[in-house]
Amino acid sequence: MTEPKDNTMTDTNDQWPRLEPWRVGIRGKCPRCGKGKLFSSFLKLAPRCDVCGLDYDFAEPADGPAFFVICFGCVPSVFFAVWAEVTFQPSMWFHVLVSMPLVFLSCVPLLRPLKGWLVASQFHHKAEEGKLVEREDA
Repeated sequence: MTEPKDNTMTDTNDQWPRLEPWRVGIRGKCPRCGKGKLFSSFLKLAPRCDVCGLDYDFAEPADGPAFFVICFGCVPSVFFAVWAEVTFQPSMWFHVLVSMPLVFLSCVPLLRPLKGWLVASQFHHKAEEGKLVEREDA
């Protein structure tokens, strides 16, 4: 009798195709089968894949998605708002109707695809928590 396969990130996954992390991650799909859902709500990861059963306990993107969104989305849009203020000195309505929506639209929609990409990359590269190894003195 064969033992059932463990559904963690460390199994061999020979029966599953090797999927590109960015392709499955930005679509919010399972990094192993590419079909199941990765998220149960906007940014909350599902406990496991509903198709292949992969347990998502290995996934810990931490603040990575927020960092990348701040650097590549929020900072340029805030610079635009500051530039517009200094250059043209528009009314407050400009910032309410243009600057704030621009900041919002350049930040929030990017969070989910980036989080999915980071989780899929962790699975793809078999990333796990670091371990300390003690040296043996000769």
